[in-house]
Amino acid sequence: GKKLGYTFNHSNLHNVSLGQGQEVVAERALDLAAKEGHWVILQNIHLVARWLSSLEKKLEQHSQGSHLDFRVFISAEPAPCPESHIIPQGILENCIKITSEAPTGMHANLHKALDNFSQDTLEMCSQEKEFRSILFALCYFHAVVAERRKFGPQGWNRPYPFSTGDLTISVNVLYNYLQASSKVPYDDLRYLVGEIMYGGHITDDWDRRLCKTYLEEFIKPEMLEGELCLAPGFPLPGIMDYNGYHQYIDDALPAESPYLYGLHPNAEIGFLTQRSERLLRTLLELQPRDSSAGQGGVGSREETVQALLEEMLEKLTDEFNMAELMAKVEERTPYAVVALQECERMNVLTAEIRRSLAELELGLKGELTMTSDMETLQNSLFLDTVPESWVRRSYPSTASLGSWFADLLARINELEAWTRDFSLPSTLWLGGFFNPQSILTAVMQTTARKNKWPLDKMTLQCDVTKKSREDFASAPREGAYVHGLFMEGARWDAQTGTIADARLKELTPAMPVMFIKAIPDDKQDTRGMYPCPLYKTRQRGPTYVWTFNLKTKENPSKWVLAGVALLLQI
Repeated sequence: GKKLGYTFNHSNLHNVSLGQGQEVVAERALDLAAKEGHWVILQNIHLVARWLSSLEKKLEQHSQGSHLDFRVFISAEPAPCPESHIIPQGILENCIKITSEAPTGMHANLHKALDNFSQDTLEMCSQEKEFRSILFALCYFHAVVAERRKFGPQGWNRPYPFSTGDLTISVNVLYNYLQASSKVPYDDLRYLVGEIMYGGHITDDWDRRLCKTYLEEFIKPEMLEGELCLAPGFPLPGIMDYNGYHQYIDDALPAESPYLYGLHPNAEIGFLTQRSERLLRTLLELQPRDSSAGQGGVGSREETVQALLEEMLEKLTDEFNMAELMAKVEERTPYAVVALQECERMNVLTAEIRRSLAELELGLKGELTMTSDMETLQNSLFLDTVPESWVRRSYPSTASLGSWFADLLARINELEAWTRDFSLPSTLWLGGFFNPQSILTAVMQTTARKNKWPLDKMTLQCDVTKKSREDFASAPREGAYVHGLFMEGARWDAQTGTIADARLKELTPAMPVMFIKAIPDDKQDTRGMYPCPLYKTRQRGPTYVWTFNLKTKENPSKWVLAGVALLLQI
């Protein structure tokens, strides 16, 4: 305060943490501080959204005639989305805004993690070598899990608020354990850090597996023998002083790349592409919505939408006649039940598409009053996005409207072919189902009935063939052939029949046809297998479908860190 020309001591400071009815306290503090020239700190104003308009008026009231030393400091958590931007514009315009930006890149994150400690920290444990080695490995682990978020769903299925508190508490636990035991309890440390300190944030089972795998790679006995590399070309350093570790990071850490996280370089291409698409989508949405195209252009906004909806209505086929289909089914096998369920869900979706397009067409002609729903639909058609009312009745998809509608017509064709005689297709397009789990469960149900096995003691075995869809003329006697799957994070090597490193710029190579059959749990062979999650889209997370064991010559942990997964849509 003295450097700024203020006379400041603790009695001049009013610190108010908002929430739980503290608004009245804050107003009294502001009134007193404005009169006496005190400082007021208002913490967590994002928790009192309704009071912010009153705060704005109060600050405006004190902006004139207050003591010259009067100052107000406001803190808030960053908003997770634009809809959560609740701080009034008047406050924002009159504030000097300071943002604490998280470091970007492994180099900055690793330095930042190490900055939480000092030379005194390194010297406080009697088991010096073990303590320093594991502390540095924990700093690298913290930097990895924090920065991996930038790779989107291939990094983490869901974003987590890992903080420096997780790291410092983990180091305290490390110190306590090493002081109490002459041996390093690797299993206990990995469990406490991976399942409690960091794992306490994690809600997704596949993310938990990833966190656990990182710790298994970074914290193990080999680290004390000089044989551990935290990343390709970056071995765990030996005993150094505090400044020496910072210098080691500057000298030895390779240039920023996905390899530092165990990912393939394609992961960076993928997330940069998605970021660019979001930017371009935002720019498109900022276009004027009432302007007509210039001379020689494609016509007005309404004409563009009119042409599109007419084309869609023309291509959209009639709904499935459910009474006729049910009469055609001789035996309601698990496969026939799935086909009927898919037809019912398709009818719900196509009925909504036809209704909303026909309604909008009447609105554009002036025969109906345009409603907000019709305007929303018109905007979606113009911006090439799938309308919200369709999404609610649809299946998860990240495609633009044009691609999504073409995919919809292909799904209808598949169902029409299947329901002609209800015989199982030679290969099933697994991505063409509203509910892919239903057909996989039907495979198990059919086998269970045939062999009189208990359904809850069965699992699916996945064998990847060397053939494409066109090579199959009929369905197998037991199980099913499925096609239309893609691999992200790696590729399938058809020659060796194993997972292999992806080729550069091939982000999601197609898989050959896969043979799915049901077997008893105890007959499952998991040796040399990578349990690979299957998702509906690249968003992963809530679109999880199933887990297939795929053969691998490499340690499965490599594919866990690389975020390898199968996808039904790309």
